Amino acid sequence: MLKKFIPIAALVLGVFQTFAQAPKQPNIVFILVDDLGYHDLSVTGSSFYETPHIDQLANRSFQFSQGYSASPVCSPARASLMTGLTPATHGVTDWIGAGYGEAWRKAGRHTKLLPPNYEHTLKASYLTLPEALRDSGYDTFFAGKWHLGGEGSYPEDHGFDINVGGYSAGSPMGGYFAPYDNPKMEQGPDGENLSMRLANETAKFISQKHEKPFFAMLSFYAVHGPIQTTEEKWAKYRTKAEKLGIADHGFEMERRLPIRQHQDNPVYAGLVEAMDDAVGVVTAALAKAGLDENTIIVFTSDHGGVASGDAFSTSNLPLRGGKGYQWEGGLRVPYFIKVPGQKELISLNVPASGIDFYPTLLELAGLEMPKGIEMEGVSLAPAMKNKKLADRSLYWHYPHYGNQGGDPSSIVREGDWKLIYYWEDESVELYNLAADPGEQTNLAFSNPRESKRLTTKLMKWLAETDANKPTMDPEYNEALHQEVLEKFKTVRRQAVEEERLKMLNPAYVPNADWWGSKVTKD
Repeated sequence: MLKKFIPIAALVLGVFQTFAQAPKQPNIVFILVDDLGYHDLSVTGSSFYETPHIDQLANRSFQFSQGYSASPVCSPARASLMTGLTPATHGVTDWIGAGYGEAWRKAGRHTKLLPPNYEHTLKASYLTLPEALRDSGYDTFFAGKWHLGGEGSYPEDHGFDINVGGYSAGSPMGGYFAPYDNPKMEQGPDGENLSMRLANETAKFISQKHEKPFFAMLSFYAVHGPIQTTEEKWAKYRTKAEKLGIADHGFEMERRLPIRQHQDNPVYAGLVEAMDDAVGVVTAALAKAGLDENTIIVFTSDHGGVASGDAFSTSNLPLRGGKGYQWEGGLRVPYFIKVPGQKELISLNVPASGIDFYPTLLELAGLEMPKGIEMEGVSLAPAMKNKKLADRSLYWHYPHYGNQGGDPSSIVREGDWKLIYYWEDESVELYNLAADPGEQTNLAFSNPRESKRLTTKLMKWLAETDANKPTMDPEYNEALHQEVLEKFKTVRRQAVEEERLKMLNPAYVPNADWWGSKVTKD
């Protein structure tokens, strides 16, 4: 928390005076976590997960309490970080590899709509953030998850000089412990932790002699499923869950799938802590190299935490939903920016999006925006200098069915108002986020004027961006759809409840070597 006797304006002035006196152009370290929920850190309210290294970083950063991802799923959000554009504009509207059109029927969901096609690679025509920085004299480095296309669209094809571990896969092939199944990374010793390996590679790059400033992006595969941890970390958090009190049930039904109600998953907690340990390696490397006072550090997630579907890992409450959902739990993320010389936490209640990192980092680095490129994001630097940002609306477009239970929808946020438009039946939900951050009270019927105004504004934006749209499935069968939903309510819910209790059982052993974390010696 801010010290009450220090006005925020004075804090900001002191931070940026120190920043302006830095001896040379700042380095940039961008830490991106996969599937990390807004409340999955101690510093953002978790009483279960322990993240001391990230907490320490956050408490010396600008914290945007209304920080958003540009999409509730990974590939679109990552493309937006790279381009400063919304998914409706760059066209990567679903995770690359998701089914669409008639092929969607293979998923067996029997939904009313067929999701539209989408861009399956990050277009080479876009000038990405690393390309803009490299063109301005930066060395560029990438480690971790990419998931923005296959051969010809890897990190090294979009501005990164060095790529360790980034290719087409969206999850850690081979798991979180070596041996890995990753063609873009040399094999590690058996039992090596993937998050720590990526952090060590990043720290190695940082510690090298640099004639130029650098941009290093550490893009963790964690905390994406399959969730895995060591026996020691599991035991620590299983004991903690028991001391906090294990609830008699862990899930309630959302519209389609059961959704987790408690942060009590000891395997996921261990995965989060391992990622936090890895962040500590990177921040320590900056300090050891004497670069921490001339480096901008960003920490964020690509979207909300997985509360439904995938590994049903975490709870985002009091925010509703999670990864793949249209509500705040799917879109709100930790959003921290530390500038050189900053020693205090400065909390900003300004809505910020993943599309804003590109212009913000360029301005903080003292660089001009490249001429002739399209940019929907705005620089947050003025807000960080205690100046008012111009009013704007934020938009989201996800015309697909989330694996986690979300619906094809488009969204506009303006001020405290958030409107969700559903493509299945053209219905809307209207929420006042200041009064109802958990999105429990739909005001669309009690406030039809605001609903109509925002719907019109949203439709205009979708038309301007030529956004892709789902279509009705001519083979839709309501009875089959209801049968699927009933299985989610019964069979699927029972299965996840049983899995939750299994992980909390003192006798839990996932396999003989704990996913490879225990190196077997002959």
